[in-house]
Amino acid sequence: MALRDADVQKQIMHMMAFIEQEANEKAEEIDAKAEGEFNIEKGQKQIEQQKKIQMSNLMNQARLKVLRARDDLITDLLNELLEPRMIVRCRKQDFPLVKAAVQKAIPMCKIATKKDVDVQIDQDTYLAEDIAGGVEIYNGDHKIKVSNTLESQLNLTAQQMKPEVQEALFGTNANRKFWEVKLIHYSSSKKQDCL
Repeated sequence: MALRDADVQKQIMHMMAFIEQEANEKAEEIDAKAEGEFNIEKGQKQIEQQKKIQMSNLMNQARLKVLRARDDLITDLLNELLEPRMIVRCRKQDFPLVKAAVQKAIPMCKIATKKDVDVQIDQDTYLAEDIAGGVEIYNGDHKIKVSNTLESQLNLTAQQMKPEVQEALFGTNANRKFWEVKLIHYSSSKKQDCL
């Protein structure tokens, strides 16, 4: 019987070792699965964070482009007008932005024109609130006006695109004498060309 007890003990030990090995394998499998899920979640969070950083960077770049464009716009308009005294008119809500842009544009205008300029922002009369934005610049006695509002630019573009739109809608007119029409945007720096 002692042998049998020894065989039974041996068998029990063998079964216990097998169960323990199986439990260890299961534990390792669970650990590996948990670590894999953790790594996946960590990777997803890193990707989300990188996307947020990229979006933030793109938004900042877009804001900087808008600010630079506003500054350039004011400088270009002041140079185009080339008057010693100018009055800038804007929407009331754009006043702080235009004021900052004008202050930056004055030194650039002085360098470009080699003349002193007196630029004032009209605080008595503002552009209509329903326009999309932009400015109008007048000379000192309000006889010359340069309008650079979004609406005026859209109107100019619409006039320039009118021949193409007519041709697209109605086809080419066989009775038409001139086949190409160019509308001219008058600018002091560009030559005018007509056909």
